[in-house]
Amino acid sequence: MFVVYYISVTTIGTIVTDWTNDTFVGGIQEIVGGFLEGIGTNDVVTSLVVDGVIGGVGAVLGFVPQMAILFLFLSILEDCGYMVRIAFVMDRVFRHFGLSGKSFIPLLISSGCGIPGIMASNTIEQDNDRRLTIMTATFIPCGAKLPVIALMGGVMASWATGSYEAGGFMAPAMYFMGIVAVLVAAIILKKTKPFSGKPAPFVMELPAYHVPAWGNVLRATWERGWSFIKRAGTVILAATIILWFLQGFGFENGAFTMVEDQDNSVLAAIATKVAWIFAPLGFGNWRATVASISGLIAKENVVGTFGVLYHYADELSDNGDEIWPEVAASFTAISAYSFMIFNLLCAPCFAAMGAIKREMNNGKWTAIAIGYMCLLAYCASL
Repeated sequence: MFVVYYISVTTIGTIVTDWTNDTFVGGIQEIVGGFLEGIGTNDVVTSLVVDGVIGGVGAVLGFVPQMAILFLFLSILEDCGYMVRIAFVMDRVFRHFGLSGKSFIPLLISSGCGIPGIMASNTIEQDNDRRLTIMTATFIPCGAKLPVIALMGGVMASWATGSYEAGGFMAPAMYFMGIVAVLVAAIILKKTKPFSGKPAPFVMELPAYHVPAWGNVLRATWERGWSFIKRAGTVILAATIILWFLQGFGFENGAFTMVEDQDNSVLAAIATKVAWIFAPLGFGNWRATVASISGLIAKENVVGTFGVLYHYADELSDNGDEIWPEVAASFTAISAYSFMIFNLLCAPCFAAMGAIKREMNNGKWTAIAIGYMCLLAYCASL
């Protein structure tokens, strides 16, 4: 499992995903943007196509190579007879918390990215066990949440020690918090009516080890990957276009138009109206609210959004250390910690929500899952 995780999430998978996001999708955006400007297309249409449509589709495509590598490895482990043995060994541990032994792999994978973690839950046959795993898997911090940890960890460290560089302990602390959140959330869910009752008996055939049939492996990899592209892609594309509109338009100089200053956008106006909801959590200012909303597109957007909202003109690094002083001025140590906990535990990015919808295959259960995550995050942050 270490080799699977290392190759698919931290090395080859990440390299291919970064290339797809930055070079492939970025190159297409440049080419299409240049073409549209060359033929004199309206700025609104150019922005819609380049940032809304291509950016939204790119958000889907970026995860596909990483997931394809991961699904290939998981299909090999399933077909050769190893996966059932992992589930059998882990079941006696996870059973105490209401989870299945098969939940181990989705939880492990979610530390790299929640989407393949959620998709990996389709190996769990029992509906309740699968739903329970899906509703808890994204509490494990994924790679996209690390920039949020780095940004707010630096802010907290500045208040505690006077140095922005002393927040390195926050990353492992947040991973441990994610593990605790998974276990606590599973215990709470087991007390509710839909998940109550004795766990399903763990009966599983242990096949003899054998060389995997490559036809089965490639078919399973293709079916899982294509299913994600087809189902999740539509959700992400629609959501990206909506948020592109809300973030890019508003009232400026007495007219409704594309805004140069995001302070005047529709999104800022909405966030200002709902910021009171987050006031008990310690960050009831509209900038923190907008950052949290933009984090629903992708969690790493939180840092970039703060850069825009605090009017940082140059290119921002991943951990946002250039804007630590500005962000620190808007937070205290405890409110920064609260903001970080909320954004780590609340509903995941739209891509992961699409994966939840795909795996739940039920609108009601999807809403329950997302609502439960947000409620637990709010209570923990409070």
